[in-house]
Amino acid sequence: MNMTAPINQLWFQDSLVTIRVSVSDGQDGISVLEHHVPRGFSPPLHFHRTEDEVLQVLEGELRVKVEDVEQRLGAGDVLLIPKGVSHTYRVESAQGARCVTITARGDFERFVRAVSRPAERPELPVPAGPPSAEAIQALRDAAAKHGIELVGPPLQ
Repeated sequence: MNMTAPINQLWFQDSLVTIRVSVSDGQDGISVLEHHVPRGFSPPLHFHRTEDEVLQVLEGELRVKVEDVEQRLGAGDVLLIPKGVSHTYRVESAQGARCVTITARGDFERFVRAVSRPAERPELPVPAGPPSAEAIQALRDAAAKHGIELVGPPLQ
Protein backbone atom coordinates (compact mmCIF):
# COMPACT_ATOMS: atom_id res chain seq x y z
CA MET A 1 0.00 0.00 0.00
CA ASN A 2 1.48 3.29 -1.11
CA MET A 3 0.61 5.92 1.50
CA THR A 4 3.24 8.43 0.38
CA ALA A 5 2.24 8.83 -3.26
CA PRO A 6 2.24 12.48 -4.35
CA ILE A 7 -1.08 14.09 -5.17
CA ASN A 8 -1.47 14.00 -8.93
CA GLN A 9 -3.65 16.91 -10.07
CA LEU A 10 -4.58 17.58 -13.67
CA TRP A 11 -6.58 20.19 -15.53
CA PHE A 12 -8.99 18.16 -17.65
CA GLN A 13 -10.95 20.49 -19.94
CA ASP A 14 -12.41 23.10 -17.51
CA SER A 15 -12.14 20.81 -14.46
CA LEU A 16 -9.58 19.80 -11.85
CA VAL A 17 -8.98 16.05 -11.53
CA THR A 18 -7.10 14.55 -8.61
CA ILE A 19 -5.89 10.98 -9.12
CA ARG A 20 -6.62 9.48 -5.68
CA VAL A 21 -5.79 5.89 -6.69
CA SER A 22 -3.95 5.19 -9.94
CA VAL A 23 -4.31 2.03 -11.97
CA SER A 24 -0.60 1.48 -11.28
CA ASP A 25 -1.05 1.59 -7.47
CA GLY A 26 -2.70 -1.80 -7.03
CA GLN A 27 -3.03 -5.19 -8.66
CA ASP A 28 -6.64 -5.08 -9.87
CA GLY A 29 -6.40 -2.04 -12.13
CA ILE A 30 -8.70 0.18 -10.05
CA SER A 31 -8.65 3.94 -10.60
CA VAL A 32 -10.26 6.49 -8.28
CA LEU A 33 -10.43 9.99 -9.74
CA GLU A 34 -11.86 12.98 -7.88
CA HIS A 35 -13.33 15.68 -10.12
CA HIS A 36 -13.88 19.32 -9.15
CA VAL A 37 -16.16 20.68 -11.86
CA PRO A 38 -17.67 24.14 -12.42
CA ARG A 39 -21.35 24.94 -12.92
CA GLY A 40 -22.43 24.07 -16.45
CA PHE A 41 -19.63 21.55 -17.06
CA SER A 42 -20.79 18.62 -19.18
CA PRO A 43 -18.71 16.02 -21.02
CA PRO A 44 -19.95 14.77 -24.40
CA LEU A 45 -22.42 11.87 -24.34
CA HIS A 46 -20.19 8.80 -24.36
CA PHE A 47 -19.81 5.18 -23.32
CA HIS A 48 -16.91 3.07 -22.13
CA ARG A 49 -16.23 -0.07 -24.15
CA THR A 50 -14.10 -1.81 -21.50
CA GLU A 51 -15.07 -0.45 -18.07
CA ASP A 52 -18.05 -0.03 -15.81
CA GLU A 53 -18.03 3.38 -14.11
CA VAL A 54 -19.09 4.16 -10.56
CA LEU A 55 -19.99 7.83 -10.05
CA GLN A 56 -20.38 9.23 -6.53
CA VAL A 57 -21.33 12.85 -5.88
CA LEU A 58 -19.45 14.39 -2.96
CA GLU A 59 -20.76 17.98 -3.21
CA GLY A 60 -23.21 19.79 -5.45
CA GLU A 61 -25.84 18.56 -7.85
CA LEU A 62 -25.53 16.79 -11.20
CA ARG A 63 -28.15 16.21 -13.86
CA VAL A 64 -27.19 12.80 -15.23
CA LYS A 65 -28.35 11.27 -18.51
CA VAL A 66 -27.99 7.50 -18.87
CA GLU A 67 -29.23 6.31 -22.26
CA ASP A 68 -32.49 8.32 -22.59
CA VAL A 69 -33.23 8.71 -18.86
CA GLU A 70 -32.32 11.84 -16.92
CA GLN A 71 -32.07 12.06 -13.15
CA ARG A 72 -30.58 14.38 -10.55
CA LEU A 73 -27.86 13.28 -8.17
CA GLY A 74 -26.76 15.11 -5.03
CA ALA A 75 -24.15 14.68 -2.32
CA GLY A 76 -23.88 11.03 -1.27
CA ASP A 77 -25.66 9.61 -4.32
CA VAL A 78 -23.92 6.78 -6.18
CA LEU A 79 -24.63 5.54 -9.69
CA LEU A 80 -23.23 2.49 -11.50
CA ILE A 81 -22.99 2.95 -15.26
CA PRO A 82 -22.28 -0.38 -17.01
CA LYS A 83 -19.80 -0.49 -19.87
CA GLY A 84 -21.48 0.03 -23.24
CA VAL A 85 -24.17 2.34 -21.80
CA SER A 86 -24.14 5.94 -23.04
CA HIS A 87 -24.07 8.65 -20.39
CA THR A 88 -23.16 12.21 -19.54
CA TYR A 89 -23.87 14.72 -16.80
CA ARG A 90 -24.17 18.47 -16.30
CA VAL A 91 -23.25 20.35 -13.13
CA GLU A 92 -26.36 22.24 -12.02
CA SER A 93 -25.28 23.63 -8.64
CA ALA A 94 -24.10 27.26 -8.57
CA GLN A 95 -20.98 26.39 -6.54
CA GLY A 96 -19.95 23.64 -8.96
CA ALA A 97 -19.60 20.05 -7.82
CA ARG A 98 -17.16 17.44 -6.62
CA CYS A 99 -17.55 13.81 -7.57
CA VAL A 100 -15.53 10.62 -7.71
CA THR A 101 -15.34 8.15 -10.58
CA ILE A 102 -14.14 4.61 -10.00
CA THR A 103 -13.20 2.35 -12.90
CA ALA A 104 -11.13 -0.78 -13.45
CA ARG A 105 -8.56 -1.59 -16.16
CA GLY A 106 -7.20 1.98 -16.40
CA ASP A 107 -8.62 3.07 -19.74
CA PHE A 108 -10.52 6.07 -18.33
CA GLU A 109 -7.57 7.18 -16.22
CA ARG A 110 -5.20 6.89 -19.20
CA PHE A 111 -7.65 8.93 -21.31
CA VAL A 112 -7.84 11.68 -18.68
CA ARG A 113 -4.04 11.76 -18.45
CA ALA A 114 -3.70 11.87 -22.27
CA VAL A 115 -5.94 14.93 -22.73
CA SER A 116 -5.04 16.85 -19.56
CA ARG A 117 -2.20 19.08 -18.48
CA PRO A 118 -0.61 19.27 -15.02
CA ALA A 119 -2.58 21.62 -12.75
CA GLU A 120 -0.55 24.73 -11.99
CA ARG A 121 -2.42 25.15 -8.70
CA PRO A 122 -5.03 23.08 -6.78
CA GLU A 123 -8.05 24.92 -8.16
CA LEU A 124 -10.13 25.08 -11.31
CA PRO A 125 -8.37 26.33 -14.44
CA VAL A 126 -9.39 29.54 -16.13
CA PRO A 127 -12.21 28.50 -18.53
CA ALA A 128 -10.86 27.95 -22.02
CA GLY A 129 -14.09 28.68 -23.88
CA PRO A 130 -15.66 26.46 -26.54
CA PRO A 131 -13.24 23.90 -28.00
CA SER A 132 -12.05 24.26 -31.58
CA ALA A 133 -12.86 21.67 -34.23
CA GLU A 134 -9.27 20.43 -33.92
CA ALA A 135 -9.59 20.09 -30.13
CA ILE A 136 -12.85 18.16 -30.50
CA GLN A 137 -11.21 15.78 -32.99
CA ALA A 138 -8.20 15.32 -30.71
CA LEU A 139 -10.55 14.50 -27.81
CA ARG A 140 -12.47 12.02 -30.01
CA ASP A 141 -9.23 10.36 -31.15
CA ALA A 142 -7.85 10.08 -27.59
CA ALA A 143 -11.16 8.71 -26.34
CA ALA A 144 -11.26 6.04 -29.06
CA LYS A 145 -7.66 5.03 -28.27
CA HIS A 146 -8.67 4.47 -24.63
CA GLY A 147 -11.90 2.52 -25.14
CA ILE A 148 -14.32 5.45 -24.97
CA GLU A 149 -16.79 6.26 -27.73
CA LEU A 150 -18.14 9.84 -28.02
CA VAL A 151 -21.70 9.49 -29.32
CA GLY A 152 -23.38 12.85 -28.73
CA PRO A 153 -23.15 16.39 -27.42
CA PRO A 154 -22.85 17.55 -23.82
CA LEU A 155 -26.07 18.29 -21.92
CA GLN A 156 -27.36 21.84 -22.38
